[in-house]
Amino acid sequence: MIRETIVTTVSGDGVPHIAPMGATPIEGGWLLQPFRPSTTLDNFLKTRCGVVNFTDDARVFAGCVTKRKTDWPTVKADLVDSVRLETALAHHEVRVERVEEDGQRPKLHCAIVHRANNKAFPGLNRAVAAVLEGAVLVSRLHMLSREKIDQEFGYLQIAIDKTAGPHETEAWSWLTDAVLAHREQGAS
Repeated sequence: MIRETIVTTVSGDGVPHIAPMGATPIEGGWLLQPFRPSTTLDNFLKTRCGVVNFTDDARVFAGCVTKRKTDWPTVKADLVDSVRLETALAHHEVRVERVEEDGQRPKLHCAIVHRANNKAFPGLNRAVAAVLEGAVLVSRLHMLSREKIDQEFGYLQIAIDKTAGPHETEAWSWLTDAVLAHREQGAS
């Protein structure tokens, strides 16, 4: 099982970094597999800690993937020397216990050292799930065919049309703009 999360880390100089990441639950913690090269990986290797954030704000995922917005508000974490998303519904503060090296995606075995519930979960929204799937597709535009992207986005559009609120609508527009920009780059 993989949970779609937002991982927050800080550099050795204390500069926050926010990145969407699939996190795999393991006994007592999370398995994180950031790609090389990445700021998230560099920060984890330098500081050995970070925060796994759980949010229902689809804009954070879409904003990071499209680079429309990457400076979401953060606050200091409770126990580790890092930050968490200010708007996170919940978060797990983690420490890296073990690293399995890999040329493309090292495996960071992280122990949870603190858990917090920050806000009530407002319930499920299919549009949030559609934006998450769209964000994954946008992150893989260079690997997928135009037909695959069109088919997937067409299906996801149904959930957007039926259930999206203002946040999901804004996030979806960022994703569709990214698809169009990718196509325009390919045409030139």
